[in-house]
Amino acid sequence: MIIETEKDVTKAVLAELARAPNPRFREVMSAFVRHLHDFAREVKLTEEEFREAMNYVVKIGQASNETHNEAVLISGSLGFSQLIVMLNNGDNGQVETDASLLGPFWRMHSPLTENGASIVRSPTPGEAMFVNAQFIDTKGQPIAGAEVDIWHSSTEGFYENQDPVQADMNLRGKFVTDQDGRIAFRSIKPAGYPIPIDGPTGDLLRAQGRHNMRPAHLHFLVTKDGFKTLISQIYVQDDKFIDSDVQFGVTRRLIGNYVRHENEPAPAPDVKGPWYSLDYTFTMERGTTKLPRPPITGKAKGERPKIPHLA
Repeated sequence: MIIETEKDVTKAVLAELARAPNPRFREVMSAFVRHLHDFAREVKLTEEEFREAMNYVVKIGQASNETHNEAVLISGSLGFSQLIVMLNNGDNGQVETDASLLGPFWRMHSPLTENGASIVRSPTPGEAMFVNAQFIDTKGQPIAGAEVDIWHSSTEGFYENQDPVQADMNLRGKFVTDQDGRIAFRSIKPAGYPIPIDGPTGDLLRAQGRHNMRPAHLHFLVTKDGFKTLISQIYVQDDKFIDSDVQFGVTRRLIGNYVRHENEPAPAPDVKGPWYSLDYTFTMERGTTKLPRPPITGKAKGERPKIPHLA
């Protein structure tokens, strides 16, 4: 098509897309092009702004490597990741769901760990925490034999694969639910942490005057044949950033009850002083089991990174 007016540009691109053999590709890309072109028209995008936007996209790729995924980080900071989660779970966003963000730090092949054991694999400061979780289907029946991947950040605010100081697979473990659909493990109470801001995501947050903090949480990734893979995060209820998560991941359903015990004896005799417990029941939906692709594949080396806090 010979382009006569600005509207012809959109028509020409859509006409080419109409020849694509994959129907889902045609549907998604055609909608994307329509909305993208309409966006440029709505805001009257200037050539200078367009070139800056292209440079921004390039920077996202340049900031990503085997130990850092800037695309996941910025998608979460725009609320896009959480939107996709909610559109695809809980009866397509109609009811509450235990599903949540995967985040950029999940690793495959966490060590298989015995129920009740600790996932603290190197000296890590923090108060002891004992977690009991049950997994049921939508009819309330327990799910036995499900694999449950656990991971969380240290009290210094780092996941082990971004922190050379921590031992490999520290604060990670994989458990198998018993006949009652339950797992139990010991760790330390997680802390909130700042997301990295040395790339385009940091520029985005500064431009909005936003902080870069995530409230403290535990990650769960659960698989069992016949069920949709459940990816979840359970948040600490009194974290100061619970209602302003930089990644927009907190829903009412995912706020846990982390109970502080002052005078009761802990489940382990070596624990002296206060400790925490968390009990939570997850509901899994029927569906196809698929593991996501790990956002990063390597472990950081050298010195522990310094991640500043945005006010």
